[in-house]
Amino acid sequence: MATYRLNGDSELIDNPSPRCACMLVLDTSASMFGPPIRELNAGVQAFISAIQEDDMAACSVELGVITAGGKVTEQLPFTTAMNISQCRQFSASGLTPLGGAMELALDRLEERTAAYRKAGVAYYQPWLVVISDGVPTDQWQAASVRARTLAQQRKLVVMPVGVEEADLEALSAFSTRPAKRLEGLKFREFFLWLSASMSRVSASSSTTDQVKLPPTDSWDSI
Repeated sequence: MATYRLNGDSELIDNPSPRCACMLVLDTSASMFGPPIRELNAGVQAFISAIQEDDMAACSVELGVITAGGKVTEQLPFTTAMNISQCRQFSASGLTPLGGAMELALDRLEERTAAYRKAGVAYYQPWLVVISDGVPTDQWQAASVRARTLAQQRKLVVMPVGVEEADLEALSAFSTRPAKRLEGLKFREFFLWLSASMSRVSASSSTTDQVKLPPTDSWDSI
């Protein structure tokens, strides 16, 4: 059973570390059944564990998870990494309502950054990571324009990742950077790269500095 201590205004006061919000939008549709969903689950858990091993990142990184598998589900509201005891296991089923999942993700990111400002807590540019092995099965174009515009305004980092036969062109529409294709099922390698990136961001001396990210060759097939 997954347990979380949800973040509120009091938590922002008790832990005044600059925040880095990281939202994961995960395709858990039926095509992910079998080894892909198992490796995805293992990768997300490895990500959380790696973040928690870095004291600074554990206090700064806030993780949210939304899945798109048959329906849009908010699996984890934004929670500081050090307060996550375990992440629930995802199952694969249904179609891929990625547009709806991205709209909800963008809403949650907007709400969270507003809470930081209200509490007077500094924050780094938020991240939105979207992982899919196919193509959205709902209306997704409006969400892609919204995400891409925020990325162009440097208000959001959007990282699209395609698995197996994913439509990289559709995923790239959500970002100012082209989608990268995961090599095989290297979810663990990707999430360890993501945790290293989050550690670099949270260790930055300024919330406005450009941060040099680790190379992606451990998981990127391109």
